[in-house]
Amino acid sequence: MLVGNGYVSHKKSGGSALSTHRQHSPAGLVHRLVRKRDFYAGGLMILFGLLMSLKGPTYRLGTLMHMGPGFLPTALGILLIFLGLAIAASALTSADGEDEDILPENREWLAWGCILVSPLVFMLFGGYFGMAPGTFACVFVAAMGDREATWKSSAILAAVITVFGVGLFSYILQIPMPIFTWRGS
Repeated sequence: MLVGNGYVSHKKSGGSALSTHRQHSPAGLVHRLVRKRDFYAGGLMILFGLLMSLKGPTYRLGTLMHMGPGFLPTALGILLIFLGLAIAASALTSADGEDEDILPENREWLAWGCILVSPLVFMLFGGYFGMAPGTFACVFVAAMGDREATWKSSAILAAVITVFGVGLFSYILQIPMPIFTWRGS
């Protein structure tokens, strides 16, 4: 058995296996976890859950039969914490070498840009032209981030989502946002 640089080498019949002493120690576990995407995704979910579950009780919680304004954020925050723990724990079970890059191998800058810009497009178009144009523009821009999307397929998807969204939010949920409006100069 050779020990050097934190590694322990064991000779086995038919070849050699190199295992690290650090893998089985707490420091080795932390070293493995910080290289996993699931660990960061779970940590972010836990952070959002903590923020929601700590802010929710500042409002009146109420009871299960008569919920107050703080009930839903608190309950969702607690669910996010448990979901984040489950996602972070999955980083423990994934094999070494798997899922170890924080960023994907092929970075899709156009897709990321389209997805990040689409809510801004909704705010702009929704504020000036109403819910239907805002929803259409938002979905259209987000859909164009797909590498295989065409103008036609993005427009069809945006139209279907717009009809569904306007029906749901305007007629069923009665959100007080005009479907069409003109607030130009």
